[in-house]
Amino acid sequence: MITEKFYKLFLLTSSVLLLISCGDEDNKEDFPLQENDVKTYIKSLEKENGISYKEIKNLGAYIPSLCYTKTKDQNGKIHNPCYSCHTKGKIPNYINDSDLQPYYNFPKIMLKNPYTNLFTDKRQFVDNISDEEILSYIRKSNYFDTDGKIKLKKTLPKGWKGYIPDCYFNFDDEGFDIDPFKNEYTGWRAFRYYPFLGTFWPTNGSTDDVLIRLPKEFMQDENGNFNKEIYKINLAIVEALVKQKDIKTEALDERVVNLDLNKDGKLGIVTEVKYTWDVDPSSMTYVGKVGELLKEGKIHLAGGLFPEGTEFLHTVRYIDWDEEKDKPKLSNRLREVRYAIKKYWLSYADLHSIAEKELMETSDLGVNDFPKIETFGGNFETGMDNGLGWYYLGFIEDKEGNLRPQTNEETLFCMGCHGTIGATTDTIFSFPRKFEGSDKNSVLYGWGHWSQKDLSKVPEPIVEYLNFGKQYEYSFYLKNNNSGNEFRDNEEIIRKFFNNDGTIKEYMLQKLHADISILLYPSKERALTLDKAYRYIVENQSYIKGRAANVSSINATVNKEVEPKQSTGIDVPIVKY
Repeated sequence: MITEKFYKLFLLTSSVLLLISCGDEDNKEDFPLQENDVKTYIKSLEKENGISYKEIKNLGAYIPSLCYTKTKDQNGKIHNPCYSCHTKGKIPNYINDSDLQPYYNFPKIMLKNPYTNLFTDKRQFVDNISDEEILSYIRKSNYFDTDGKIKLKKTLPKGWKGYIPDCYFNFDDEGFDIDPFKNEYTGWRAFRYYPFLGTFWPTNGSTDDVLIRLPKEFMQDENGNFNKEIYKINLAIVEALVKQKDIKTEALDERVVNLDLNKDGKLGIVTEVKYTWDVDPSSMTYVGKVGELLKEGKIHLAGGLFPEGTEFLHTVRYIDWDEEKDKPKLSNRLREVRYAIKKYWLSYADLHSIAEKELMETSDLGVNDFPKIETFGGNFETGMDNGLGWYYLGFIEDKEGNLRPQTNEETLFCMGCHGTIGATTDTIFSFPRKFEGSDKNSVLYGWGHWSQKDLSKVPEPIVEYLNFGKQYEYSFYLKNNNSGNEFRDNEEIIRKFFNNDGTIKEYMLQKLHADISILLYPSKERALTLDKAYRYIVENQSYIKGRAANVSSINATVNKEVEPKQSTGIDVPIVKY
């Protein structure tokens, strides 16, 4: 998975990240940071929380707990949630790891399940927390102070080399974030997307949001002045490239950049960007100042890939409850702040070589051989390098509920899902699943924050599989997993969508086709119960033992240990088209 160090260093030095992303300098000027240095700061966090920042007890922490699910139940019935991640990638994701569906193919040290929180009974802990107490807790922000300033900007020490949160979650009607103290755009833009299968449905434990930011040159005209229309156009071009298809967009003015985005031979207001890079790479370009950088070879453009300097911000939150609308909403308190930045460029040839190396390593394994433990460069401060151009890092709740940097092992947790699996596009899940509606009033308008418009009345997406053709995506998952999450412990979904004999309720699928929230949203009782269960993990600072918010032990559907190359019982892998 990991490219050679000298090759990476060459890529890094030639990377466009010599350019400074929007907001980096302001991060260090807005509010004075504490005087204590990084080492002192980390030591204090270790002592207060009983954790270690550098030590990694579980070298296989990049393998998620979800992979230990029992795919065969006590009646011999097969459940397959594995295809969600382990599938055939779309080029330039050359990974095809669908062969992981039929077997538990773990490194030797991972045969025993290290995620013991899955087997911890938290019922007494949950029962001791009232609804009022948990609501009071999750409604208090740990991201902002009482003056609306970002806490981590003040608490992170001087000399901190990693990302310092700079999003204010203060959105205009197009999803652009605005710094309320400067009345300036931060560059972050929230987008609306179809939540990924299983774990990321709110009914399974958390709410979340995702924002994207391109380097500042994507926001500027040729003279270096900020231009919102140019930024919107560049975001749309990136979206068409990443999705590798024509896309529907918000209204864009081609005349501002003198570029025919929809290829109709004239300039005007358009709501479509044509994808033509596959036919003629020179037919697509970025606009404004970044267009010149593209011509000079200082930044790259290719189908299925984000440009260097692209950032993503992903906050994971508790499930709050909107009493007036009687449905879930995002909490003010953040469970996690996850951040990714693309620091270096890999060509199609580079990515193909990485995939070939992965294939050779696995195909050469004998009957008694185990996959090797993957290694990753970087650390909790600057982020871990996934070997595919991206660095990932995050902040998570400490014992008292304040946000702290993740440890090395907690950061290693991110690497498996954002590494060499077939399901992602340039290692990203969310943006390729972005809505494409042009009308701001439409439920499918692609830009904006979930606090502005939620998932209610959003129709179910349709995707295509090699052996099954076009299918409603969430319905297909329910049918193949016979449950609503990997661990099959979401009794609420089971009662709602399945008959007593395990067959699916077809009339519920018809409702789901028209409104995904009837599946994705939990009841108030379930939402608050899951919030309470997660508090157990926070108070014990036991993230490395598993982050799933289960209440009871789920050993009935999760393996405590697996045999080498143990069969899952899945004979024919499900593969996306």
